[in-house]
Amino acid sequence: QVQLVESGGGLVQAGGSLRLSCAASGSILSINAMGWYRQAPGKQRELVARITSGGSTNYADSVKGRFTISRDNAKNTVYLQMNSLKPEDTAVYYCAASVRRTVTMTPLDYWGQGTQVTVSS
Repeated sequence: QVQLVESGGGLVQAGGSLRLSCAASGSILSINAMGWYRQAPGKQRELVARITSGGSTNYADSVKGRFTISRDNAKNTVYLQMNSLKPEDTAVYYCAASVRRTVTMTPLDYWGQGTQVTVSS
């Protein structure tokens, strides 16, 4: 199996910073794209940022210029550096990864359990 474990969430004042980490472990041959999603109360889950295995990135318009996604392929870990946080960034943040477990298997999407980020005004 494959497990994704997030860390780094918490409570921060508006304008502050947080860094989220997500480590993938288990039966992994390779990881394609990795990403961060978030879900605020009463809202649908939305893509925050995504990074391919080659390092190409894309961001939601709402976080461009404030958030930076990166990854360490040797550690199967993805990071999200969040700066200039706003109260509207408050949500549960989920890590996702497209993982290939064997040569014959197609990549499957795996999700972490989520980590709460709360930004106070």
